[in-house]
Amino acid sequence: MGAAVGLAFGLGVFLLLNTGRPRRARPASRWRNRRTDMLRQAGLDGITPGRLAGLQAGAGLAVAVAMLTVTRTAPVAAAFGVFGAMLPVALVQRQRRRRAVELRDVWPEAVDNLASAVRAGLSLPEALSALGTRGPEPLREPFNRFGADYRASGRFGSCLDRLKDSLADPVADRILESLRMAREVGGTDLGRLLRTLSAFLREDARARAELETRQGWTVNAARLAVAAPWAVLLLLGTQSQTIQAYNSTGGVVVLAVGGVVSFAAYRLMLQIGRLPEDQRVLR
Repeated sequence: MGAAVGLAFGLGVFLLLNTGRPRRARPASRWRNRRTDMLRQAGLDGITPGRLAGLQAGAGLAVAVAMLTVTRTAPVAAAFGVFGAMLPVALVQRQRRRRAVELRDVWPEAVDNLASAVRAGLSLPEALSALGTRGPEPLREPFNRFGADYRASGRFGSCLDRLKDSLADPVADRILESLRMAREVGGTDLGRLLRTLSAFLREDARARAELETRQGWTVNAARLAVAAPWAVLLLLGTQSQTIQAYNSTGGVVVLAVGGVVSFAAYRLMLQIGRLPEDQRVLR
């Protein structure tokens, strides 16, 4: 009887201590959320994180088999297989950066269209839906989906949430949350807010484009410096007598150390040359 009472008391204390404590997202969930945002920001809504991981595995295996056929050296094939597995993510990241630059250039025009629509007396759902036909070309598809979604459900808040998820863009988050607040609490400053935001976005795009232009030569030179030793190794793969040296324990150590140093140098280069990026805090 005493043991049962003690167990019940301990269970009650445990439940009280854990009530209301926010649960931390599991590492797998954070990884999936980051990859989902990356794919959406690249405009690849049809690819899931799991499918991207499958593409990585397939690309890595294909490159490893091809290198093993050419060099007949398993350590070299494994090293290039790792690079092959990283290739799909690198392509997605490149598409993401390209689309980010494209959206950065068109968001001021979209905000101007919204400000004009609000000033003309259109409701917020109508102003957003109008971007699907009169807005910038890269933004028409998601806003067309918003218009169809709103006409089908009539729920502005949930339609706005789905639009934010499809865009996965910090600028879109700020704009759409401003519109949500304007619809819920009212006010006459929305037009002025949108015009101010448009001017800020234009200035930010101009400054960032100038910095990226100046940064491009340095970043490309650093990438070439990291890739050069592996390009030499790839050329050595055509000489069977030389490449066989990497079948030994010392060759494996050289490849492993070279891979770690290349990865660390590349990440350090990215960290040093990284420009500040907006984060999605208004999800």
